[in-house]
Amino acid sequence: MGDMRESNRVEFKRELNDKLEKEVVGFLNYHEGGVIYIGVDDDYNPVELFDVDSLQLKIADRIKNNILPSTLGLFDIVKEELEGKPIIKVVISSGTEKPYYIRSFGMSPTGCYIRIGSATQPMTTDNIDELYSRRVRNSLKKIPSPRQDLTFNQLKIYYEEHKLKLNNSFAQNLNLLTEDGRYNYNAYLLADENNLPIRVVKYLGTTKKELIENQDYGNRCLITATNRILDKFESENKVFAKIGYPYREEKQMISRTAFREALINAVVHNDYSNGGTPIVEFYSDRVEITSTGGLPLGLSQEEFLRGITFPRNQDLIRVFKDVDLIENIGSGVLRILEEYDKTCFEFMEHFLRVSFKYRENTFEYDNDKKAHDTENDTENDTVKEEVILKLLQADKKISANKIAKETGYGIATVKRYITKLKDAKAIKRVGPDKGGYWEIIDDKK
Repeated sequence: MGDMRESNRVEFKRELNDKLEKEVVGFLNYHEGGVIYIGVDDDYNPVELFDVDSLQLKIADRIKNNILPSTLGLFDIVKEELEGKPIIKVVISSGTEKPYYIRSFGMSPTGCYIRIGSATQPMTTDNIDELYSRRVRNSLKKIPSPRQDLTFNQLKIYYEEHKLKLNNSFAQNLNLLTEDGRYNYNAYLLADENNLPIRVVKYLGTTKKELIENQDYGNRCLITATNRILDKFESENKVFAKIGYPYREEKQMISRTAFREALINAVVHNDYSNGGTPIVEFYSDRVEITSTGGLPLGLSQEEFLRGITFPRNQDLIRVFKDVDLIENIGSGVLRILEEYDKTCFEFMEHFLRVSFKYRENTFEYDNDKKAHDTENDTENDTVKEEVILKLLQADKKISANKIAKETGYGIATVKRYITKLKDAKAIKRVGPDKGGYWEIIDDKK
């Protein structure tokens, strides 16, 4: 017998059946969202599932096409193993445009459901009317872009790098248009040029008293801005190292994983409707990432810290997920809490701040050995090259994007160090960019 039970947030299904849409709608309309496990019995024991990859595609297709309003960016489908057998985990966020309903039944008690306890119940007409009256009307897809002469060359490149091609209908498919066919605010945020600054500021001490650097990484596609800030972080982050046999030990002044998750969360969950943008601030003892908007209405601090999601900008989340900047919905906060305790989050009425204290070099060294603090550029280069080379040795077909995801480095940083390794004759590309592999020339590097 498994150690998990059905609850207000968890539903078990032995197989994919015709009740999927009902259960998904119930969680979309519930303020905490939920998870559906497919391939388990009532006691959370695995049952046999066949053709799991095909099942995942069917589930995604049914959720996208059979439920309204749009569910893009509100669900995630993950293949997991339970006692050696494959199961499917469908993670559903609480939606921002309630009430959600089954398309074929419309916005009625036969089409609208909500989770109550461990069951999914039909909503009353009064419930439906109340939710509809509170539906968010200032969502970014309904706000026209302040400019209509937008281009999307950067966005198209990111999609092509992930073997996804944007056709002539991409603006409609990605919800970048208002109901009357104009570019909306999502489009503005993802366009090659916009007028939204995203600042990275550096102070000399622990307060804002002495400003020593103030750079703007925004005014461009949000994906590009995010990657540039991740690259900037690499230049600021120290990696302490101790050379030993047979391995080199490393400690990061700031966790790459935590910073990456905090930055991406700030970017995709920021409330852009009020004109505010995220800001990153480096002090002498910490780094802070602040986004505007506070917690979405209806989401408590406790729920937030448990990884429950209430996406403010689901269309941005969908795009960031397409280009692998987001892995699994709701995993960002939990990854941060694996590295830091919950006091790193500061909740304010109109802002949400994450603060990471700098870690110190706690390595102990013999008197005849020197500490290897990789805060200097040369040592940082060596560390990054070694990390990337090890990943190439482990998987000769690994992509630059996957390396970026596993290391927390920005994609531009990964490509730069791959070029350095090629120039140093440590690696060689065999075959085309797509379908080829890396040959390790010098395994002793």
